[in-house]
Amino acid sequence: MINFNFQNPAKIIFGKGQIAKVGQEIKAFKARNVLIVAGGGSIKKNGIYEAVVSSLKDSGISWKEIWGVKPNPRLDKVRKGAEICKQENIDFILAIGGGSVIDTAKGIGVAAVNDRDVWDFYMGLSNDIPHCLPIGVVLTIPAAGSETSYASVITNTDGDFKRGIHNNIIIPKFAILDPETTYSLPPYQTACGASDILAHLMERYFTNVDHVDLTDRLIEGACMSIIRNSLIALENPRDYNARAEIMFTGTIAHNNLLDSGRIGDWGSHNIEHELSGTYDIAHGAGLSIIFPAWMKYVWHVNPQKFMQFGERVWGVASDPEHPEIAIASMIARLESWYKQLNLPTRLSEIGIDDSNFESMAERALVNRENGLGNLMKLNKQDIINIYNLALK
Repeated sequence: MINFNFQNPAKIIFGKGQIAKVGQEIKAFKARNVLIVAGGGSIKKNGIYEAVVSSLKDSGISWKEIWGVKPNPRLDKVRKGAEICKQENIDFILAIGGGSVIDTAKGIGVAAVNDRDVWDFYMGLSNDIPHCLPIGVVLTIPAAGSETSYASVITNTDGDFKRGIHNNIIIPKFAILDPETTYSLPPYQTACGASDILAHLMERYFTNVDHVDLTDRLIEGACMSIIRNSLIALENPRDYNARAEIMFTGTIAHNNLLDSGRIGDWGSHNIEHELSGTYDIAHGAGLSIIFPAWMKYVWHVNPQKFMQFGERVWGVASDPEHPEIAIASMIARLESWYKQLNLPTRLSEIGIDDSNFESMAERALVNRENGLGNLMKLNKQDIINIYNLALK
């Protein structure tokens, strides 16, 4: 285990009927003028929007709105939101939605109060972010874990770059998690969310740091929770307990607690970011394709870790004399779970060929001269090889 600092100031407000508290939570920050950030309008159909604005009215808080955030959220929406903040003297941002909405809200919070162009922060040209408007969250799609994370990922369509900020200043002040808000999610969104949650856990699990028994076991337990409960929720969308397990697992998977004392990989995420940035596919669907391919390519670096994961999470017996057999069986079970969720496991299934592999690999390495990932440092050819493994 390596040295670590862990701090996450986000307040989690979990359970049925908790949206009614949003006004008083914002009021605690002496905010009077809120910008609501939202997606395509489903929150007006399922009653979430009405519950939020009713609470804001009761607390004497005024608000403006910006709608139309899409999956793989765009830089132009961040810039537009920042303009509204400046024009309307916004002093608090409320994200109502999932990871794309929350990541957009974080970008707006940074862009509205800093002189430097916000895209410089996403491209890693500066890690010093002096200010950010306070952000609150009403979570409606468990997936990204952005509700309590220090990360925000945005796509710039000028060049198809998809990049992230990682800074504690953008951690939301509070997150309201009501599992009942997820009952109406389409099966595909539930599945993509589960895929993203499992990927966040696996990114942290595959480390070269030794003696991390506690966090190994915590991650394994969280993996087993999402694997089991995602299937239950797809079978019975109104199963409160399954929805609650998924929602809380998604938060724990990405609030940095499980990073403590270890170094995660993150190669798969960065490879997938180029895929979804180029083809605008759902992030969770991209991960269900890329992660098995990455495993096939890098397992030899630490076969014991992969066999441990297979045995403890998937019930595949370790085979030290023939690790390739045990690990192939583990990957097959992972892919079987994706297929049960009706997610793709090959690029060819979603009509993607090899025509952009080289350009995506090159973009993935911009401002990353040391390569991608930590378990095994990946160069341009490695990334292309992983795309090829994911092809058919």
